[in-house]
Amino acid sequence: MLRFKLQTLLRVIPVLFLSLSLHPQFRFVNAQLPTGTETSTPLNTAIVQAGKKYLGDMSDFPELNDEQYLGTLKTPGLFGQMTPGNSMKWDATEPTRGQFTFSNGDAIVAIADSAGQIMRGHTCVWHNQLPSWVSSGGFSAEELTEIVEEHVKGVVGHWAGKMRNLLTQTPISDSWDVVNEAFNDDGTMRESVFYTTIGEGYIATAFNTARAADPNAKLYINDYNIEGTSAKSTAMINLVKSLKSQGVPIDGIGLQGHFILGQIPNTLVQNMQAMTALGVEVAFTEVDIRVELPETEETREQQKADFNKVVEACMQVEGCVGVTLGGFTDKYSWVPGTFPGFGAALIYDEEYVAKPAYDGIVDAIKGKSD
Repeated sequence: MLRFKLQTLLRVIPVLFLSLSLHPQFRFVNAQLPTGTETSTPLNTAIVQAGKKYLGDMSDFPELNDEQYLGTLKTPGLFGQMTPGNSMKWDATEPTRGQFTFSNGDAIVAIADSAGQIMRGHTCVWHNQLPSWVSSGGFSAEELTEIVEEHVKGVVGHWAGKMRNLLTQTPISDSWDVVNEAFNDDGTMRESVFYTTIGEGYIATAFNTARAADPNAKLYINDYNIEGTSAKSTAMINLVKSLKSQGVPIDGIGLQGHFILGQIPNTLVQNMQAMTALGVEVAFTEVDIRVELPETEETREQQKADFNKVVEACMQVEGCVGVTLGGFTDKYSWVPGTFPGFGAALIYDEEYVAKPAYDGIVDAIKGKSD
């Protein structure tokens, strides 16, 4: 009987370990994959020395409560800019009309201040993460316009002049994503509650109000799938051209940069040059490159080449001021919860080990293609 159980166990164990090794969430498999070798080069220090403004990260709670996460985020020279993922959005800041809550946003600003990181506000007007009183309020165009003005003034105005480096007492508020994801992928306007009620004019209203609330912040319109030339990027260019002709204060276009492995557009540079020719700056604002799981040596090498291609494009365009990653560790990535079967989209794995993607960024900053 004992011999029978031993033989059974010996047959089961290899199968069990094979099954676990193929599971995308089983972490020890990462030990078999290639890792980054350029981690002695802090990314933000390198990109600033190369002439850009920052290399940053998008972070929020709960990850900012993780001591290891926070320690990595504040590593000297690693990241020079921070964007809050959720804590400055409408549902987080004005859950009830006229009643603003800024505690989480203030906490994030304090973290950025203590690390000397530039702060990017995100986001004032977006069709998503709206409290029901906005999305289902049934307001007239005049009423909703007033609501947009009140919200933008309240949020942008709250942090105007308050984002300061604690060491130098210099302002660190760099920019605001004033309007987020205004377009459908075919280049038509997204039928948000703002567009269907007010029309395209809600965009100018938001920017004019933001400028009045903080005259020093760079004001951006931000969207995804506009990184390469497409109907959507053309629509964005035409909108910005129109806004500027009306005297609307718009300073930049944010390219979110949510890419799929091996599918980075070949027209990044061409497209950004067309945008900056309008007299605005551009920035990559939420970059991640999702992988169909499980990861392999080949996917990590491709991801290295893809991150290299994105950062290299920014380095080639004078008006591209910086790159912000959509998080830095797979431990807290939004990707698996949104795209089933995909993940591993960031430059550190779940154990905070740098991947070859880190090297791809360093190489791009140094002028090396992968």
